[in-house]
Amino acid sequence: MEAISKEKFQPAEKTANVEAIVRPSVTYWQDAWRRLKKNRMAMAGLIVLIILAGFAIFAPMFSSHDYKTQVLKDTFLKPSSAHWFGTDQLGRDLWVRVWWGVRISLFIGLAAAAIDLVVGVLYGGISAYFGGRVDDIMQRILEIIYAIPLLLLAILFIVFMGPGISSIIIAYAISGWVTMARLVRGQMLLLKEQEFVLAARTLGARPARIILRHLVPNVLGLIIVQLTYVVPTAIFFEAFLSFVGVGIRPPMASLGKLISEGAQVMRYQPHLLLYPTILFSLILLSFNLLGDGLRDALDPKMRK
Repeated sequence: MEAISKEKFQPAEKTANVEAIVRPSVTYWQDAWRRLKKNRMAMAGLIVLIILAGFAIFAPMFSSHDYKTQVLKDTFLKPSSAHWFGTDQLGRDLWVRVWWGVRISLFIGLAAAAIDLVVGVLYGGISAYFGGRVDDIMQRILEIIYAIPLLLLAILFIVFMGPGISSIIIAYAISGWVTMARLVRGQMLLLKEQEFVLAARTLGARPARIILRHLVPNVLGLIIVQLTYVVPTAIFFEAFLSFVGVGIRPPMASLGKLISEGAQVMRYQPHLLLYPTILFSLILLSFNLLGDGLRDALDPKMRK
């Protein structure tokens, strides 16, 4: 067998910076924010919500008018420099009342989101983690609560407690979190059998720590997306109750109450219906656009 000469072998060229990092590493949330910024509709919804929230907080503060002060000689004034949105049937400044309505609607929506975040996530997490008989009992309770119509429950609370923000929030707190609990339970049933949960159990972690520190962060994307749909649902729920006359107590303003008052005189004073309807539609549309953008940004399967 002929020996192979050394001249046939050439040393490989050394490539500089073979192990150099081409681009800096990013975390999950940084990558989600980067993808969200590329979604123009979602960013437009986020910007609109920030602007509306800013006006709702500061516009009434810098106005010389009050949302409940009645000036009967100034009834049904058209929009002008003195009253930017005009006045209503009692001479109250519509500019201030509209932004008070946005403030009340956003407050109720955020309160509903907070209830979903606390009650729904904990209930669904506990049900999924312990499983077995505990899960069966908690799910039967969930089905009983889900069977109670939310609108009927709200009307009963309003009859006994009187119209107001607290009655609406309490009625929503009883059954509004059920959807969140079911979504969280379904996701955690898949996660609780993963290796990192088994490792935490082996190391002696308590169930509360496993749920809050290991399971909840892994379904946080789903929770955030669901919250963006909870807020407009609660706002619409309050607006419907106020529209039919069993929601916010006068003279407090909400978008549903303003739309109800404007609908009564829409043929002669269309501005009373126009402005609250536009803002109400903008809020719902912005939350839906933001929710769709967050769903795409937080879902790893949507990466290109």
